[in-house]
Amino acid sequence: MNKEAQGYNESIMTTANAPTRIDDPINAAILAISEDRIQGFEKYPFETIARLAEIDCDVVLERVRAMLSAGVIRRVRQTLMATNLAQGSLIAWQVDNDRLDAAFDTMYHDDPFSGHVVIRTADPATPGAAYRLWTTLKVPQGFSMHKHCDYLKERVGARSYLLMPAKALFVLGVGHVRRRGIPIGSMADVTAEPHTTEVVELSDLDWSVLTPLKREFEMGEITRDPWKKRADEAGVDFDTFCSVAESLNERKVIGRFSTFLEHAKPDTEGERQVTRYNGLFHWAVPPGREMEAGAEVGRFHIMTHAYWREGGPEFRNVNIMGVAHGMDKDVLLQHKAAIDRHLESIGIPVNYTNVFWGGRSEIKPSEIAPAAYEDFCRANGIDPASMRGPALEV
Repeated sequence: MNKEAQGYNESIMTTANAPTRIDDPINAAILAISEDRIQGFEKYPFETIARLAEIDCDVVLERVRAMLSAGVIRRVRQTLMATNLAQGSLIAWQVDNDRLDAAFDTMYHDDPFSGHVVIRTADPATPGAAYRLWTTLKVPQGFSMHKHCDYLKERVGARSYLLMPAKALFVLGVGHVRRRGIPIGSMADVTAEPHTTEVVELSDLDWSVLTPLKREFEMGEITRDPWKKRADEAGVDFDTFCSVAESLNERKVIGRFSTFLEHAKPDTEGERQVTRYNGLFHWAVPPGREMEAGAEVGRFHIMTHAYWREGGPEFRNVNIMGVAHGMDKDVLLQHKAAIDRHLESIGIPVNYTNVFWGGRSEIKPSEIAPAAYEDFCRANGIDPASMRGPALEV
């Protein structure tokens, strides 16, 4: 047995005894970095996590493997700025209640291009309350989002759907562990920097590297040099793989290297539950002030996501949306009230605001490779050519 294999087998043996609770001090220190602090591409990402957390790399590897094995970490992967690779949108679906769970299952299990799938609730009198199924969707370059939604609408028996693509994003992170205990109203000293969505065209070499780069890691790949086997898979040497990845990073295609915690499902042990509630916050600000308002909302540390999206008349023309997670619903509402007061204090009127609370929820990466979309069409008896067109027809 070579040294690498022997070392890995020994680490698996120790992993079984490693603590997996997120409130373990070492795990908490690792997760505070590994959830959303490693931005861009790193040749040796676990060594970077170890350096920033000030913990030995072998310990980091052991703990990440242990938490992955226990299901505390649901996946480890290099994320992409998918809005720069494929047209994306938040979509609200109106589905009869007796079909809601079946539609949820179809979106999650059978559609590789739907990512977040959430059943949300709001007061029945709330505009848009009939739209209970919410998904994110990415359609690879060259294909029509409207045509894909029409296909899904027929397949799940939805009454209607609303597309709400992001015009700008201000916050895109996770960091559930480090967000625990954030003081009400805590915010950055400066406004959030907006990121606009412009699709980048990639070469065949880019795609050959990007495809293995974005795939989540198996247990045996949690090592000091996780990219070497991915380079072999891409058919290039390690230096070329890293050079292409760094180029993709410069073109703002690469997101963060992240350990994603399981936060959507209840935990029977209690100690490992990351969050109990997630609220989708809606604000309607005057047209022309969306960028300003979004940058202000994005300052608040509780926000994991913040976007400029147009909700249209069904949602009383909301145009700023954001998500916050927490263990206590009342605390989340206090955070939202602090944001509301801040917007008022700086002279940004809010014409309407509301919260849609998340219930059943599943999250998976959306497929963004054009070849994968063609394979999906053929597997479902669809001519790929019939699904082509502008990503979003105006």
